[in-house]
Amino acid sequence: MIGVLVVTHGSIGEALLTSAAQILGGAPAQVATLSVWRQDDPDDLVLRARELLETLDAGDGVLVLTDIFGATPGNVVSRLLEDGRVEGVSGASLPMLLRVLTSRNGSLSAAVQRAMSGGSEGVVHMNTDRCCDA
Repeated sequence: MIGVLVVTHGSIGEALLTSAAQILGGAPAQVATLSVWRQDDPDDLVLRARELLETLDAGDGVLVLTDIFGATPGNVVSRLLEDGRVEGVSGASLPMLLRVLTSRNGSLSAAVQRAMSGGSEGVVHMNTDRCCDA
């Protein structure tokens, strides 16, 4: 099973994981969060993240989701990436996380594609794209 690490500003990742667990009916296995706070040292965050990666990787790799590309959480993630072993996707959202958590037995590259499609398909202009008339 592919591990999942969510690295975000503050407690965003924890909130996403709590919401996903509520929707899925329980806490998913092989998932962790790393909260990034203003006072945190980026080098320390990288060390903590690497420790988490070691616990999450059961041999299928780890997908790391982060909130903002180019911000501190994203910069931490960029220092962890290893093609085929640790892949990163920014723009973390609940649809993205759910898409990944509900299908983690395939390849890591497929998980990256599921994350990206979950994120993009989760963005809907509700006035024009609504499915049903109320």
